Amino acid sequence: MYSKELLSAVAALSLVSGVAAVGCKDDPVTVNNQADATAAADCSSIANDLVLDVRAGPGIDLGGRLTEVKGNFIVKNNGILQTLQSSSLETIGGAFQLQNVTSLYSLQFPELTEVGSIDWSTLRSLSEPTFGNPGITKAQSVVIADTVLTNLDGINIQELSMMNINNNQRLSKFSTSIKTLSDALYVSANALNMTMEMPNLEWIANMTIANVSTFAVPSLKAVNGSMRFNSNYFTNFLAANLTEIHDGDLSFVSNPQLQNISIPLLKRVGGGVTIANNTDLTKIDGLGSLEDVGGAIKFAGSFDDIALPKLANVVGTAEFTSTGDIDKSCDVLNNLSGNVVQGKVTECQSNNAEANNDTSSAGGSGSGSGNGGGKTDENVGSLASASMSTVLTLAALGGLVATFL
Repeated sequence: MYSKELLSAVAALSLVSGVAAVGCKDDPVTVNNQADATAAADCSSIANDLVLDVRAGPGIDLGGRLTEVKGNFIVKNNGILQTLQSSSLETIGGAFQLQNVTSLYSLQFPELTEVGSIDWSTLRSLSEPTFGNPGITKAQSVVIADTVLTNLDGINIQELSMMNINNNQRLSKFSTSIKTLSDALYVSANALNMTMEMPNLEWIANMTIANVSTFAVPSLKAVNGSMRFNSNYFTNFLAANLTEIHDGDLSFVSNPQLQNISIPLLKRVGGGVTIANNTDLTKIDGLGSLEDVGGAIKFAGSFDDIALPKLANVVGTAEFTSTGDIDKSCDVLNNLSGNVVQGKVTECQSNNAEANNDTSSAGGSGSGSGNGGGKTDENVGSLASASMSTVLTLAALGGLVATFL
């Protein structure tokens, strides 16, 4: 009798609530509402993924005993959620994934210091996430795209594999404490007047920078792959301590306000060197230590002076063309053909009205193309819908039990 009454009560409860109890070891732990969040927050650790359902919200608070999510923390395709917070969560072992969460305007995780990765995209209402001090200090990769974030304060990672910051139209300042980046850095299409400072960066595999108004890397010593600057708005580029670009290319293309390139200690570029269509650049005299180029050289623009006083070896060809008069420079450069420039100086031309039209890269570049860092985490599946189907099925079975008992 008591067993029958107990089963009936359980079945009735499942019909009323429509959900199953949240377990700390569920795979995934699915949060449909604040009641689920409170139950999840009573776990000290969640063994697998934590997933917010598309209908969770408008406010979700995961503060409590919860300090660790060993899997991914996933919020996707949720237009209801407005506030998301946890006063206790310290670690996310997998991805911290916020994708297409269009109404979220408040994100507060004051104790969070470590994540596997940050993967945020299409956040149309969140201008400023709140983290503690020092904030997030450990992650393998960071992708932030198509948001209205105004700053990235609280993301203070020093060693990173990949960072991609793009299409954040209100992000006008990016200052980071990163020291090493083992795969790639991509920055493009953010706020028009974006300033970028990387005062501690010493070593990076590849970087591609576009659409920034200032760029500072005073501590940078080595680039393993390629370093590319396209369509920026800075007037001066200085990398005072950079000595080598090991395998890849160096390029400055279509930076309309660029007036000076200064890399005074750079001795070697493993790939090609391209400087093209930088219409305010009248002199190329900031590569005074450059000795060895593993690919080709291509300079095309509006300059009247080219100085490469220590150039000793170019594996590929060399091409120089300008809208201005570079005849004096050509007298020196043409003499490098066949001895210093193994592939010969194929062109050295003054007064070429079309000089700025050719923005193709120098040929014969080295192995470091800089394309290796374009990977993003795509291994996080959508788990919320499957979990909801399971919950609804259990509720329905509970109802059938109640009917027949």
